[in-house]
Amino acid sequence: MNPPQQPRTAPSQGTGRLVDGFGRVHTDLRVSVTDRCNLRCSYCMPVDAAFRPREELLAYEEIARVVRVAAGLGVRAVRITGGEPLLRSGLDALVRLLVAVPGVGDVALTTNGLLLAEQAERLRRAGLHRLNVSLDSLRADVFETLARRRGLDRVLAGLVAAKAAGFGAIRINAVSIRGLTEEEIVPLAEFCRREAFHLRFIEFMPLDAEAAWADDRVLSGREVRAILERHVGPLVPLPAGDRGQPAVDFAWADGGGRVGFIDPVTAPFCDRCDRLRLTADGQVRNCLFSTTEWDVRPVLRGDADEAAVDAGIAALLRACVGAKRAAHGIGSTGFERPARAMFQIGG
Repeated sequence: MNPPQQPRTAPSQGTGRLVDGFGRVHTDLRVSVTDRCNLRCSYCMPVDAAFRPREELLAYEEIARVVRVAAGLGVRAVRITGGEPLLRSGLDALVRLLVAVPGVGDVALTTNGLLLAEQAERLRRAGLHRLNVSLDSLRADVFETLARRRGLDRVLAGLVAAKAAGFGAIRINAVSIRGLTEEEIVPLAEFCRREAFHLRFIEFMPLDAEAAWADDRVLSGREVRAILERHVGPLVPLPAGDRGQPAVDFAWADGGGRVGFIDPVTAPFCDRCDRLRLTADGQVRNCLFSTTEWDVRPVLRGDADEAAVDAGIAALLRACVGAKRAAHGIGSTGFERPARAMFQIGG
């Protein structure tokens, strides 16, 4: 294993931006609002998951305050995640708070889609900009094998409702697992081409609660792309519009839209990572695979005046960014799985 890369510069302190020791400027914040979910996807959570009590979760006003301070330090994009965020009551109220934060120009939501048909219109009226919907298969039996719950028909109904509500550029996220999802690749691609959805394939990561991940279960983005080109058509690489974007995008040569590949295992993008994460229970993380967290709840819920609270949040965010490592280290002998699984961190 190569020795850990050392920071090139000292992390920023007291500046208007969140810059780590490797020069990465952080402009993206993923905000989990709950660890609860109405599915039990094998790559994310156990069947018998235990959840945080409600009083440990951040209130919407607390989330908005952290986002406001982060925006003052250069954060421009916010993604609402879970668990399943649509299980949190009145989520449109949080969307309204976030889109009103000065400096935040993009508020998106990642959902499994089961409750989307009922909430798509409210979310759109609240100002939500974009939707990412997780969908690994169009076959009910495979969907149930992966999600360990039924619900494919509800996800598809949610996508119909989202389009009717006026959401454009809807992204479909599909996890690729060797031995499980190879036959889902082409049908998903054809479905997304027909419906004008932006499909993205994501490599299976070691964040499953049951520790079933193994390197030989990773179906690489390169292999998925080869299947697509063999059975659907040629793909043309697209220039990166946003350097921090984890997906490498391709366009169908026949003009049938685009498809992206997020390959954190076989082609890590750590060198351009620009994101932080806020868990539902108020822990700030600088990486999905971080083994350290910074608890913002004592700052938010202390007795300090408003200015002191904002200063404390800013100091905590800077400390978190300043401690960020060069890379997650998957595949190295020193890699350590985080204690939390994906549903507890936020996708």
